[in-house]
Amino acid sequence: MSDKPFYFKQFKIKQDRCAMKIGTDSVLISTWTNIKNNPFSILDIGAGTGIISLILAQRSNAQLIDGIEIEDKAYEQCVDNFEQSLWSDRLFCYHTSLEEFANEIEDKYDLIICNPPFYSENFKTESIQRDLARFQDAMPFEHLVESVSKLLTTEGIFSVIIPFKEELSFIDLASKYNLNASRILHVKGNPTSEIKRSCIEFSFSKNQLINETLVIENKRHEYTQDYIDLTKDFYLKM
Repeated sequence: MSDKPFYFKQFKIKQDRCAMKIGTDSVLISTWTNIKNNPFSILDIGAGTGIISLILAQRSNAQLIDGIEIEDKAYEQCVDNFEQSLWSDRLFCYHTSLEEFANEIEDKYDLIICNPPFYSENFKTESIQRDLARFQDAMPFEHLVESVSKLLTTEGIFSVIIPFKEELSFIDLASKYNLNASRILHVKGNPTSEIKRSCIEFSFSKNQLINETLVIENKRHEYTQDYIDLTKDFYLKM
């Protein structure tokens, strides 16, 4: 995957120092997430390049958008991307672990968003940096949910993208911390493919669950209107 900068309509992402490059998942979760409650404060857990925070800075009027990133090079890249953006005065990245952050910070956030490490299989690459970014043992789901329950305001929203196969167990885990699923988006690559990802929103309130499905492409390189509508304010070629 390319180390070249990735250009969006209103900002640029440098990614040469990050193990995880710009991908569909981060764009999906940050464009789909509900901001109708006009969050004042947003927390991006595992910020990576800073892509999620930057999309939310463009979408919202949030005055405080914090990212946390534990990996050294990714942290440095995130800070650089924040500083070079139009919203540098609203963006800040902490170089810390989620556990340390959750235990030390006293503030709470109106919106917490995360594209967490996915792979829990016993498979590792030769790159420790990439493994740290991609494997669930770097940020176990239970640790993530427990931390979110401490950091989220009473009326806040927690938004996450995970593999579809993890959906039911993740929802069950979240319920143990009084976080209830309110919206789910099932993501398919094309009309005939299996569901690949689940975008899920949680809150402490109990609301009627809204289920939706998004198909990304009708066929190769022919995007669906739903996907275009979701991402057209960001991607250059949409």
